Amino acid sequence: MRNVCALALLSTLLTAGTAAGQAPAAAPAPDGADLYKRTCAQCHDAGVGRAPNREQFLTMLPDRVLAAMESGSMVTMANGRSAPERRAIAEFLTGKTFATALSTTPAPRAMCTPRNAAFAPGNGPAWSAWGGNTSNTRYQNTAGLAAADVPKLKLKWAFAFPGDLQSYSQSTIMGGRIFIGSWGGKVYSLNAATGCIHWYYEAGAGVRSAISVGQIATAGGQRYAAFFGDQNGNAHAVDATTGAQIWKVHVDDFPVSRVSGSPTLYNGKLYVPVASGEEASGAVPSYECCKFRGSIVALDAATGKQVWKTYTITETPQPTKKNAVGTQLYGPSGAPVWATPAVDPVKKALYILTGNNYSDPGSAMSDSFLAMDLDTGKILWSKQMTEKDAYTSACRLPDKTNCESNGPDFDFGASPILVTLPSGRRMLVAGQKSGIVHALDPDKNGEVLWQTRVGRGGTMGGVQWGSATDQSNIYVALSDIGRIMLTYSNSTGADPQQGGGMFALRLEDGERVWYTPPPGCGTRQRCSPAQSAAVSALPGVAFSGSVDGHMRAYSATDGKIIWDFDSIQTYNTVNGVPGRGGSIDGPGPAIGGGMVLFNSGYPTAGGTPGNVLLAFSVDGK
Repeated sequence: MRNVCALALLSTLLTAGTAAGQAPAAAPAPDGADLYKRTCAQCHDAGVGRAPNREQFLTMLPDRVLAAMESGSMVTMANGRSAPERRAIAEFLTGKTFATALSTTPAPRAMCTPRNAAFAPGNGPAWSAWGGNTSNTRYQNTAGLAAADVPKLKLKWAFAFPGDLQSYSQSTIMGGRIFIGSWGGKVYSLNAATGCIHWYYEAGAGVRSAISVGQIATAGGQRYAAFFGDQNGNAHAVDATTGAQIWKVHVDDFPVSRVSGSPTLYNGKLYVPVASGEEASGAVPSYECCKFRGSIVALDAATGKQVWKTYTITETPQPTKKNAVGTQLYGPSGAPVWATPAVDPVKKALYILTGNNYSDPGSAMSDSFLAMDLDTGKILWSKQMTEKDAYTSACRLPDKTNCESNGPDFDFGASPILVTLPSGRRMLVAGQKSGIVHALDPDKNGEVLWQTRVGRGGTMGGVQWGSATDQSNIYVALSDIGRIMLTYSNSTGADPQQGGGMFALRLEDGERVWYTPPPGCGTRQRCSPAQSAAVSALPGVAFSGSVDGHMRAYSATDGKIIWDFDSIQTYNTVNGVPGRGGSIDGPGPAIGGGMVLFNSGYPTAGGTPGNVLLAFSVDGK
């Protein structure tokens, strides 16, 4: 979302979550007139970029307007709206209703028989949460696949998320089941072999985080639970066998707080990373930017009770100055935690990475590595990688009133990786949006071991969502999305000639082992070669998805592409919902049980919408 029309949309994406322990209230029917006024009118009523006006819309059918929002020129502006909201806007604009009502309830044919078959978590290898383990290595050494099998991967089944334009909650594989969330607010437990639905849970808000599955102690004995966060700032625990809610807790009271990173489960505690949408809200000149502070919240995994909460900015934001239109500004603010924490049992520490500040003054722990005590949340040490990086969405928009310092936006979207080399040496490794990969010594309070530049970096540049490691190399995908001005409007699109590339860096010293340039977009429209999605690996192979819709497998030895699947196509899905693939961004593949699973569909940053989870196995068997 890169133009003024998107600004109002961004500033109203989220509402405050429900209080702890309360059931979510029934959502009222979307008000199309209000949605249009808040998110569309400033462009369409003014004819910006030849945008159709209200009179022109009245001559159209709602299906045509909806198509523009779901697969046409308005995808970028509308991808943050839910399916019911998009339909409400289309009906308001055209003055007509859809002939067919929207349904996101799974059809009976999509459900497993029996629906809640026994969950056997000890069966086969698992990929839990974001990083596959509590070290976030994104490496599966018991994949049920050998490197020689990867060129033979074929589609086993496809599952479509009804009404969604994007598919960005990574799969968890455990006990013959797949656990995954959706932008539409459902969390599913699927059968790994067939893709049928064992259960689904209504979270009440979009679920971007991966699902952590593990045991908790209850009065009735040990019980497996699935943990995740939502885009209204709630953390959830549900029974992994049945999907019944165990608890739901609101972890931050700020109105646009969200949990995008996967909560980390360890020794009976759930460590929840808290981010927000205030970077977008703060772009509005009348908004008192900014007051949110990132945090980690530790919860008792069995009850949801808060054990501790530690902010990434120690001081409460205070009034600083007034902007050009007289709005009071506040600071310091920001330093959200977008990604999944890593656990260090040796040091009894939790490692996180933080985002940029939103307003001046800059704080000491933005764009940083942080170590926290697992039991108390006390900050043990921090290492800042970019100073004074204050940034809001106003910095990339024509109206820069609330862009104070215009920082480079070099926050961390990736998770920290804790890895032990064959020599016994330990290191924390992560790529940054600056285009630099950092290695720190966790045993020497974050002393820098090496830093290697792989790209130029930028707002959507550098390393976006993370890398994978074995004990020899770190496998790094480069985003570096380029922007070009579109000829038909005042907005920008992705440059099909810029971005992408895959690297292997030697863990010992950060030296490049190999580099494979991006294959390129060819003649595909709405395309970028950027490789923003997180990387995943198994012995001998690293997987990287691209905004151009391709998932590719690279030889860990020399970087040769040994498998390439173009996911931008339509699919016959196991749940009977129309499925289409799109850009691959955000989460990377989950690997286990002889399968590789990944999402296709990500319209943000000029990408292509889609709504499918794709499951691959050798010869599709």
